[in-house]
Amino acid sequence: MGLFSRESKVDPNSESRDWQLVASIAQESLKEQKRARRWGIFFKLFFCIYIVVVFVGVARQSQVTHYASTEEHVGIVYLDGAIAADQTANANDLASALRAAFANTSSKAVILAINSPGGSPVQSGYVYDEIKRLRAIHTDKKLYAVISDLGASGGYYIAAAADEIYADKSSLVGSIGVTASSFGFVGLMEKLGVERRSYTSGEHKGFLDPFAPQRKDETIFWESVLDSTHEQFIRAVEEGRGDRLVAGDEDIYSGLIWNGEQALEKGLIDGLGSAGYVAREVVSVEQVVDYTVRPTPFEEFSKNFGVAVGEGVGTILNAVINTPIQLQ
Repeated sequence: MGLFSRESKVDPNSESRDWQLVASIAQESLKEQKRARRWGIFFKLFFCIYIVVVFVGVARQSQVTHYASTEEHVGIVYLDGAIAADQTANANDLASALRAAFANTSSKAVILAINSPGGSPVQSGYVYDEIKRLRAIHTDKKLYAVISDLGASGGYYIAAAADEIYADKSSLVGSIGVTASSFGFVGLMEKLGVERRSYTSGEHKGFLDPFAPQRKDETIFWESVLDSTHEQFIRAVEEGRGDRLVAGDEDIYSGLIWNGEQALEKGLIDGLGSAGYVAREVVSVEQVVDYTVRPTPFEEFSKNFGVAVGEGVGTILNAVINTPIQLQ
């Protein structure tokens, strides 16, 4: 036989063993990757839980430190930003902080540090009433409202419940009025050829609908609601400030706003000074302890991470469609 007709001898069993070895190595490699992936997930989960526990622990320890202070001090509660149920300046948190500050026998006075443009009349009223209640219980402990940049509308509503009000000479104080605003899209819809279809029961159920034309009788009614709320605001200020207000000054309740020096002349505040000034010079206590209820670090992280995006969009849409009454 020729050279090219010679058969090569290959052991089929040997080839099979080689493939089995390769398959075995591949399977072990996959198993190792799965084990590494599982351990990676475990450690990531453990790290997340650890971070949450640390955040919660820090927040709780911070509040315990504030509320357990036994040294003589002035308790301070910060009211920052718009007053609303879904904001940090909400009635529940503010009332809780004020109760804690009043309840501590080591606090010689309480300062409510205000920097707010106003907001919900309901939330403002809740805090106003709680301050009056706490003052009636703790007759030996004064509450001082101290306005920094802005103490307007609902912010001033709350301040009026204090024993005394202080502000900086350039602080903006007042704006004792009520507002409710929205938008009207009727003309735009007509230009675009859009037809509004709304189904309601009750003649005036949709009177705040921005896509429907305004009716004069409904406008008059809505203004009467605002006037009534304004009267509630006026009564609260007069009850809180009493004869310290300049008699016969109708501008006080017009919705205008004044700087600290002008507000002092009108009797809207009792003096000029900061929270530190009030603690040192009025109460004669150097140490100040913060009782403000604040979001935990985890809550702040979640909000900053993007949870608030949806809330922000919802707030914008709500502002366009609805017209909540605001003390602004």
